[in-house]
Amino acid sequence: MKILIKNGRVIDPSNNLDGPHEVFIEGARIKGLFPKGKGPKADRTIDASDCIVIPGLVDMHTHLREPGFEYKETIMTGTKAAVRGGFTTVCCMPNTNPVNDTIAVTEFIIEKSLKEGSCTVYPIGAITKAQKSEELAELEAMKRTGCVAFSDDGRPVTNSLIMRRALEYSKIFDVPIISHCEDVYLSEGGVMNEGFVSTILGLKGVPKAAEEIMVARDIALCELTGGRLHIAHVSSEGSVKLIRDAKARGINVTAETCPHYFSLTDEALMGYDTNLKVNPPVRTKKDVEAIKLGLRDGTIDVIATDHAPHHADDKIGEFDSAAFGISGLETALALGLQLVAEGTLDLKHLIAKMTTAPSKIMGIAKGTLSADADADIAVINLANSFVVDSSKFLSKGKNSPFNGWTLKGTVEKTVSLGRIFDWI
Repeated sequence: MKILIKNGRVIDPSNNLDGPHEVFIEGARIKGLFPKGKGPKADRTIDASDCIVIPGLVDMHTHLREPGFEYKETIMTGTKAAVRGGFTTVCCMPNTNPVNDTIAVTEFIIEKSLKEGSCTVYPIGAITKAQKSEELAELEAMKRTGCVAFSDDGRPVTNSLIMRRALEYSKIFDVPIISHCEDVYLSEGGVMNEGFVSTILGLKGVPKAAEEIMVARDIALCELTGGRLHIAHVSSEGSVKLIRDAKARGINVTAETCPHYFSLTDEALMGYDTNLKVNPPVRTKKDVEAIKLGLRDGTIDVIATDHAPHHADDKIGEFDSAAFGISGLETALALGLQLVAEGTLDLKHLIAKMTTAPSKIMGIAKGTLSADADADIAVINLANSFVVDSSKFLSKGKNSPFNGWTLKGTVEKTVSLGRIFDWI
């Protein structure tokens, strides 16, 4: 099918493009951009009046739960949630059951996503077998099979020698090692940020040092090896400072944060909302401001979702026993647009942090509207408001702390490899 998207404001950071253009698609590829009114005839026309037209968003940190935890999410439901949120590419973490530490699991994820997925799925392989920090997984074989990065996300690599070896291999394979930075001895039993609010609530806290110690260790190992290090879900001021200093010294480190870390503080837990129980935890206003500064000055390269869907039963009950995680794919863009509204980022830089930056880090040909690129596009109405209602999420995970929030920026249509997903 030939598709023409017209009357929209096209913003493509990969080509430094911002203006009135028409996007012409043939099959699963973008065939070109044309001046307004000059696009060729098409089988279907999408009118993007009053909207921006951007590359499909890329999430480099998603939990699709399959195989093993299909009651929480599946590749089918997770990718439906992705395109509903404007994402056309997701990179899925390996903490499945079994763990994605072999080519068999990698192949399963790829084949399943091709059959049932609404968008492109790239697997992330485990760094260590069964995520136990005892022995490196089959990194080379999984890289050949289709893994685009390696991480033990959900658990840190506690063995520093193994982390060193992983970073050495990252240099050989030219893939990032994505670090879940947590000192498990400091964080053990903690359920929220350690501080005034945790004391008031009577909940065991997790000190910022639990994250920052491991950020410092992994930066030191990255400097030692010259490998490729990516710090996941940065939440604290100290971590931002460590990463900023490492970049200034020329160390090959990149970093991401997530919308909940720049949208909420630990004070939001005064009502014991288990939907805001995340790891690492949301922290203080000072940390939020540091995260925003890190996004603005380039210390933090990427906004990822850390989409972590759970069954309702996993979030019901006492705060101490509830699961960690937020269902984030369907609210991430609108929460990011709040950064634009308040002046933290301009629109082009926000889009870059959700398209070109993650694509570059992961080494994938996504996040662009260039000719012959995959036809992955999102049409966004910046003026439209909506009230978050997680009961209507396409994800199986309804665990969102943003329920009832009024946000601006609706995804009108998503085009994923030439397939049109239309909600308006």
